[in-house]
Amino acid sequence: MSVIRSESGLVLASNDWWVWLMDSKKRTADDQDSQDDNDDFGVSLPPPVAGTSKKQRLLLHESLYLDNLPSADQYERSLMHRDVVNYVFVSRSTDFIITTSVDGHVKFWKKTKLGIEFAKHFRAHIAPIIAAALDNDGLLFATTSFDNAIKVFDVLNFDMINMVKINFLPKTLCWAFQPGQAQALLACSEMENSNIHFYDARDANQTPLFTASKIHSKPVTIMKYNSVCNVVVSVDSSGMFEYWHPDPEVDFATPDTSIIKWKYKSETDLFEYKKAKSVPSSLEFSLDQTKFVTTGLSDRQICIFNFFTGKLIRKYDESLQVIQEMQQAATAIVVMDPMDFGRRLAVDREIQSQEGGQSSTANAVFDESGNFVIYATLLGIKIVNIRTNKVSRIIGKNDTQRFLNLSLYQGAPRKKGIITLDMAASDNPALKEIDQGDPTIFATAYKKNRFYLYTKREPETDDTGHGRDIFNEKPSREEQMAAMQTNLKQTLGSAAIIHTTMGDIHIRLFPEYAPKAVENFTALCKKNYYDNVTFHRVIKGFMIQTGDPNGDGTGGESIWGHEFEDEFSKHLKHDRAFTVSMANAGPNTNGSQFFITTAPTEWLDNKHTIFGRATGGMDVITRIENVKTDKRERPMEKIKILTIDVR
Repeated sequence: MSVIRSESGLVLASNDWWVWLMDSKKRTADDQDSQDDNDDFGVSLPPPVAGTSKKQRLLLHESLYLDNLPSADQYERSLMHRDVVNYVFVSRSTDFIITTSVDGHVKFWKKTKLGIEFAKHFRAHIAPIIAAALDNDGLLFATTSFDNAIKVFDVLNFDMINMVKINFLPKTLCWAFQPGQAQALLACSEMENSNIHFYDARDANQTPLFTASKIHSKPVTIMKYNSVCNVVVSVDSSGMFEYWHPDPEVDFATPDTSIIKWKYKSETDLFEYKKAKSVPSSLEFSLDQTKFVTTGLSDRQICIFNFFTGKLIRKYDESLQVIQEMQQAATAIVVMDPMDFGRRLAVDREIQSQEGGQSSTANAVFDESGNFVIYATLLGIKIVNIRTNKVSRIIGKNDTQRFLNLSLYQGAPRKKGIITLDMAASDNPALKEIDQGDPTIFATAYKKNRFYLYTKREPETDDTGHGRDIFNEKPSREEQMAAMQTNLKQTLGSAAIIHTTMGDIHIRLFPEYAPKAVENFTALCKKNYYDNVTFHRVIKGFMIQTGDPNGDGTGGESIWGHEFEDEFSKHLKHDRAFTVSMANAGPNTNGSQFFITTAPTEWLDNKHTIFGRATGGMDVITRIENVKTDKRERPMEKIKILTIDVR
């Protein structure tokens, strides 16, 4: 009996078709509007009319999954290499974190209860590290470089156990063996042709065990191993995907339909990149190895595939054009300050213009549940729920770094000791802390010789005055200056909210350019010096002025009890409205009074110290600017500062 699919998605037997058709003609428009449109099968229907609700996809216990993911807005810590950090790996089974840098160095770090601690440092290569791989068990780690060498490390003992000299330029590495297998197979592809060489990583023999040269027709750029199915998924420089067994006895054959659910590649979506003429920079499996995610800065598409069917599950467009349009239309999840957005956009364009190098390290990773995918964008690090198809969280949006390579830790550091049944059954808070996890995202950043830790904790300055950027290596001069600026921001504050009788004005402070002016302003705010002080001078099209307790422009003093010097910077100009500057009676006569411009005032450059800019409450500034004033430019109606909060 044949079947016919109706427009509603119902599958009907042919002898029921006529009954259904006649019955459908009798329905009224109102009856049709009230039909339940929750079925996902069949032809897509128009959006539901007002008054009806579309069934939402839900992830049960979503809050529990999110509780086991980092949530802080800013990174808690950053640690150093001597040169740009390009890869970071997490070994779940050993609680080790491994980082590599472009100068050939490898560092091992041990996860602790709150953070990580340094374990060991290797000068592994004399040329930039271009590829690295950690096996699925997290016990073996390998790196390769332009120095024509492969270095193999025992992660548990953080020791180098083998070195293989090669006579070709390497491109990528991949571990391809199952637990218990006698040989620890390590695959290494060539940069200039399609050859893939296999080595026993524990054997001192320098010659390959075997070589595969016919799997691809172009150089292989990515290889990832599915240990459950004993299948390698690889991608070449033309964007072609291949599935194959890492076994020469079967001639590296494509797995049969007992493992995967397709026979011909035309039944899958694996031609997605080939058709788009782009190449992904990374491919990562979920923990259960049932799906994988690809991404790359060439087209900025985040693609999630079902491993068994080869079908595309989700696709997210993070292209610069889309992000720009959303920023301009104010429809983005995070609408940034235009200047900050422009700066980030310029950095991304610079990254995209460079083929290879650090741009090729950008990746996306799954959480342990496989329900969330995590990747870096110019707006921050996105955590996307692939079940509900929504962004659950964006972290790092307030940090200025452009993150690229990510790795996620979701375990609880193992502690020595034996827990008895009685101890486990007790209600002892100290014992509960043993199993408490510390979810952490480890991230590298563009042109940074640091890697960054995002946790559930916000950064704190320790008692020594050091900030969150740890100098575990000798810092460069630029880093020392940046650290001083960061410490100034944390000590003095980087923002303020002026609560007035007409509304709130939000101000961004510049302690890095005007430290004395910001220190004076924030200290006076904390002493409640500006409480109930009026705006004593208002000039439409120019500025609004305040900060004088006398209310007439003749009073006010600095936190030091005397006038202090001007601070001018080439980075700050009176080239726009809503600039916050110190009022004075001439050079180096700053006290407590300040003003906010309402138009570009270039003639004030190098005459008045700029120490901030308004980022919110511009409508409040405009309303104050437009109040009626007397001949002395004093508002007819008193406008007061209620208080100022420094953040």
